[in-house]
Amino acid sequence: MEKIAIIGGSGAGKSTLAQTLGRILQIPVYHLDAIHWQPGWVPITSEAFIKKTENILNKESWIIDGNYGSTMDLRLQQADTVIFLHYKTVHCLYGIIKRRIHYRNKTRPDMGEDCPEKIDWEFFQWVRKFNKTKVPPIYKRLSSLEDKNIHIFKNRKELNTFLDKLEHGNV
Repeated sequence: MEKIAIIGGSGAGKSTLAQTLGRILQIPVYHLDAIHWQPGWVPITSEAFIKKTENILNKESWIIDGNYGSTMDLRLQQADTVIFLHYKTVHCLYGIIKRRIHYRNKTRPDMGEDCPEKIDWEFFQWVRKFNKTKVPPIYKRLSSLEDKNIHIFKNRKELNTFLDKLEHGNV
């Protein structure tokens, strides 16, 4: 595992997983939210976002977390390992609310600078509808990949078992 793409619903724990894998595997971690959002929740241009992502993909090793459809195919094609956190909607909604409380009036370490944690109705609805609207195309993309290690976790217990095996050299 040298190039790892982590995808999944908001609040599932993609960034936390990326940090954990980075520590275990000693691979640099890149959070797409930190690349996409400039201070004050201003997105960078699509062209700049794609270019920055391509620069990361050209590195020897990486762990990238985030969904962002504009670069998902590039990341999935270049990754040797894909991890999909396909958790229940209620788990992800709990995750975004817990995160909002934890980072109240603060910017998360995996977020762009000066983007204090927030939940608005649009984002809440996006998380609520993720499994219905976003997951089917993700499975279609994953089914078309060849020569990749694909791990799909449906709950935290499955993920923790995987991480435990990885940390002890059993994966």
